[in-house]
Amino acid sequence: MNRVAGALRRTFGLIREHVGTDHLGNKYYFVPEQKTWTGRLVRAKRMVEAANPTEYEYMEGSIPMEWDAWIRGRRKEPPSIEELLKNESYREQIKLKAKEVEEQDLARQAKEYEEGLVATPLKTTAKGHAAATSFGKEELSEDPSSTANTFQPGSWLPNPKK
Repeated sequence: MNRVAGALRRTFGLIREHVGTDHLGNKYYFVPEQKTWTGRLVRAKRMVEAANPTEYEYMEGSIPMEWDAWIRGRRKEPPSIEELLKNESYREQIKLKAKEVEEQDLARQAKEYEEGLVATPLKTTAKGHAAATSFGKEELSEDPSSTANTFQPGSWLPNPKK
């Protein structure tokens, strides 16, 4: 058997062993440590053949995290189908629970606002744009303002004639 594998390696190059395929169509391979036909030693490595081989089509999350852990060597054995299904259902449960908690929190906040236990948050708006020349300049105000030891009296503006 070893001679046959050696002959195949010399004839076709490196031999890779198909380990599994995920639900997205990505294929995972293990290349055992071997010698090339020139006698060079090739380290063992793990690789993925993407379902979308073009780089610009790659999206985050194109490789499930269990397979990513196997590719990077953070786990010794590739994930089983049962493990993948179990983890996927667990992630769905977490998403549902998070949605429920968010809805409960919004309902609790609305109730507290109605009862007057909590002041409604102020909607602050910035006047103008930071790139404008008038941004940050104080406008005349009829109301006096006071901060610590400084007092700024309000300005008087005449009533416009009708």
